Amino acid sequence: MAEKKVSLPAKLINGGVAGLVGVTCVFPIDLAKTRLQNQQGARVYSGMLDCLAKTIKMEGYFGMYRGAAVNLTLVTPEKAIKLAANDVFRQKLSKDGKLPLWGEILAGCGAGTCQVVVTTPMEMLKIQLQDAGRLAAQRTVAASAAGSTPSLVASKAAQPGTNAPPRSSATRITLELLKTRGLRGLYKGAGATLMRDVPFSMIYFPLFANLNAVGRTEDRHSNPQERAPFLQSFVAGCAAGSVAAGAGTPLDVIKTRLQTLQKGEGEDSYRGIIDCTQRILKREGPAAFLKGATCRALVIAPLFGIAQGVYFLGIGEHVLGLLG
Repeated sequence: MAEKKVSLPAKLINGGVAGLVGVTCVFPIDLAKTRLQNQQGARVYSGMLDCLAKTIKMEGYFGMYRGAAVNLTLVTPEKAIKLAANDVFRQKLSKDGKLPLWGEILAGCGAGTCQVVVTTPMEMLKIQLQDAGRLAAQRTVAASAAGSTPSLVASKAAQPGTNAPPRSSATRITLELLKTRGLRGLYKGAGATLMRDVPFSMIYFPLFANLNAVGRTEDRHSNPQERAPFLQSFVAGCAAGSVAAGAGTPLDVIKTRLQTLQKGEGEDSYRGIIDCTQRILKREGPAAFLKGATCRALVIAPLFGIAQGVYFLGIGEHVLGLLG
């Protein structure tokens, strides 16, 4: 069966819709991941569920969506670039409809490289907003230990959200970074982001293509997502996303630590990727590089399963058809 050609605008729409739907579904877990990865020394949260429960207690339900506006704004171009770039590179590297494994890996590498332009500032802003609640919780626990305020897990004498940290905004953080550090401030941690996203894409896209082609021998290495059953595309996206997310967790921890501007009491600051790696290893041990691994897998798996489902449904093509 001939491969269905999908226009670039349709790919961009598909990627954007997939990002918006996916982020809305999994953002609270992503917030827990960021807070768990940034914990050094004294533990405010014992795990993902404990983090989400304490976030709701201190900040209210919508506290779980701190930083979501940044993600929802920038995830459309980010996911659109990633998915569309991979498809474009696959088409360019294909010969006679066939794409060898090295071509799949190279296409994934290109996609991961392209997305960093949007991913780095998006992650930079999102992390500051997500981690503000952890810092406030840490101060509350410290004050409680000194006997000056009620415990973080004390009974609810106040309504949810009354102990919420002071609200900042992505706009204010952006202006402050531009004023004090210039454009480079928004791209702090770009190297670590590249180190995380390129290997992720090099693992994810070839693995997805091969899982999605299971049970079909024709054109195994071309671009099978349009021909695979919906459920197969969704499961292949989830499985490939989980594997790639797990493999990239140590690099994600390093990136998160480097991009976090405000540190809690006694927490390390880092001069770069090597310094961050050495300090984490020395102070917290190898296990620290797997902080938030479960959360990351739970975020990435449905995110990319949804993305491949949107591609399968051809939402972008339908939208373009309605418009013209």
